[in-house]
Amino acid sequence: MFNTVLIANRGEIAVRVIRACKELGIGTVAVYSELDRDALHVRLADQAFALGGQTAAESYLNTEAILDAIERSGAEAVHPGYGFFSENADFARAITERGVTFIGPPPEAIEVMGDKISARAAATDVGVAGVPGNTDFLTSADQVVAFGAEHGWPVAIKAAFGGGGRGMKVVEKAEDAPDALESAKRESLAYFGRDECYVERYLTKPRHVEVQVLCDNHGNGVYLSTRDCSAQRRHQKLVEEAPAPDLAPGVEQAMGEAALKVASGCGYTNAGTVEFLYEDGQFYYLEMNTRLQVEHPVSEMITGKDLVAEQLRVAAGQELGYTQDDIEIRGHAIEIRINCEDVAEGRFLPSPGPITALRAPSGYGTRWDGGYEAGDEISQFYDNLAGKLVCWGSDRPTAIARTVRALEEFVIEGVATTIPADLAILRHPDFAAVEHSTKWVEEVLDLTGVGGAAGGDAAGDEAEPKQRRDVDVEVNGKRFNVSMWIPESELAPVAAATKSAAKPRKRSSSSGAGGGSGSGDVTVPMQGTVVKVLVEVGQAIEAGETVIVLEAMKMENNVTAEKSGTVREVRVEAGQSVGGGDVVAVIE
Repeated sequence: MFNTVLIANRGEIAVRVIRACKELGIGTVAVYSELDRDALHVRLADQAFALGGQTAAESYLNTEAILDAIERSGAEAVHPGYGFFSENADFARAITERGVTFIGPPPEAIEVMGDKISARAAATDVGVAGVPGNTDFLTSADQVVAFGAEHGWPVAIKAAFGGGGRGMKVVEKAEDAPDALESAKRESLAYFGRDECYVERYLTKPRHVEVQVLCDNHGNGVYLSTRDCSAQRRHQKLVEEAPAPDLAPGVEQAMGEAALKVASGCGYTNAGTVEFLYEDGQFYYLEMNTRLQVEHPVSEMITGKDLVAEQLRVAAGQELGYTQDDIEIRGHAIEIRINCEDVAEGRFLPSPGPITALRAPSGYGTRWDGGYEAGDEISQFYDNLAGKLVCWGSDRPTAIARTVRALEEFVIEGVATTIPADLAILRHPDFAAVEHSTKWVEEVLDLTGVGGAAGGDAAGDEAEPKQRRDVDVEVNGKRFNVSMWIPESELAPVAAATKSAAKPRKRSSSSGAGGGSGSGDVTVPMQGTVVKVLVEVGQAIEAGETVIVLEAMKMENNVTAEKSGTVREVRVEAGQSVGGGDVVAVIE
């Protein structure tokens, strides 16, 4: 087993890997951006190294900075988590060429399966059929239009080197293709560092069902049941459960065997997930995620397998030690992604800012995998997942009831979250009857009047100043924690500054992406970066038309006009950063 592992990630998944390493007696190394200097994963790790920069491109996607941290820390292995470099073959190869173990599949398997186009071909080669799609990278919107004309609308443009709904755009008609392709490329580049995209048919009412696989370096492989991830918004999952309920007889086994065929066909080792779309009793291969997935805890809860620990053992060359016949499924598990977003009646707007209070629920069958604590801040530059609530029950109704109870107990203040939408999903009869699909949240679920209020300031102003202060310092880029004892007379300004910083900032009065008051001011509902301005001074505009496209937390949001009129003023340009409530245009 390894002596030291560097985690090339942040947030919840970095915390999850650090904890698994500690349980196995493995030393841990964190890396961090300037904004994550005091993050939870940094506080928990045995060592921490600064990457510099604020954005993902400047820090967690900075190959040279991470390689330098590996060398300086003496780490023997690197766990990439999910997102960032987790499905980047070049990064995996750069690691292994230095004699450091990449905790994931070999670079060759990532290349085959990380490129969704070659992955489709690889699945076809082993007899696993997928959703109809093209086999070339898109170079123009004309290819999208031609595909739609042949296979029918809508179609889906998808990131070739990504997953999780990032860089995916559904195109309803030919005239929407150019803007959709441009947007998909921007999101893909921002989140995965590459902008290649492809197109495929978009099924009308499918369920998203996936299979967790685990393969060692000795030719052994198993699948750990199925997961249903159909409750989604913006093609990103909100609620996941295992095993997938209400599948036709024989489908789960057939899916599992198909998943292992796909993994074997590309020489896959370590943990991975093969995704399928399921509709009318039939399933279609969608893609393979060559990494640990966000929703892996539900598979752990029903199988008793610690997937991160298994990843570490496989990467160290150990055999699985069990076969498919040894996999026993117990009960049912549900995972809720607690994202920092204002539900905003279904618009799901990113909600960055400080977390002033966080109290996770507990109790039998209840687990919290979090990346933040009270006092930490959700940054606009990264994914907005605060953590994952996972509940187990002896059967599906019990798991649903336990999850509802746990969500009702959950306290998180200072930022808005998706909890109100999660409760609406779990309480809906369609969810109980397994009648939902991947578009059900957006097309059927009624979220009228549902918002994710940020809550009050639970931090309080009563904390007494203490004489001891723990301070984080950097020496040649390496992070150390030291204690300082400060005289009482010098603590007052420190305490005052701390209290001021802890108070939640005012949230914009605008509740939707189409912010703006009756005066004609168009305001942005959250902090972000303007990626596109779609209007100019003197232009006539109708209520509901998009004024700017705003990127926040790696998601693009359309900021629309609330009234018709003429654009009198445009106050921003592409590339400019804006804060919540800022006026970006004026309509008269």
